[in-house]
Amino acid sequence: MSTRWRILLFGSAGAAVIAGGACAAFVSGVTGEVLTIVLISGGLAGGLLLVFLEIGLEEERDLAREEERRRRRRTLDAVRRSHLPRWPRRPG
Repeated sequence: MSTRWRILLFGSAGAAVIAGGACAAFVSGVTGEVLTIVLISGGLAGGLLLVFLEIGLEEERDLAREEERRRRRRTLDAVRRSHLPRWPRRPG
């Protein structure tokens, strides 16, 4: 996820929470209460989901890096082994 998308998504979640707070302050009656509950809970839930997404993506990146290291190490070991001199066979 790019930095631009990250800022946009977290900003949208924060804006929903702020809009819910504004609805609580400026919209009266049941409509204001419903908007407040929906916007604040939606924004907080969205923010929480984005945090879990970030954690999952970071774990995926770590696994990919580790796999790349293992692959390079296997390749390097194979190259080293191919350059080792072989002992001559004993007759008999």
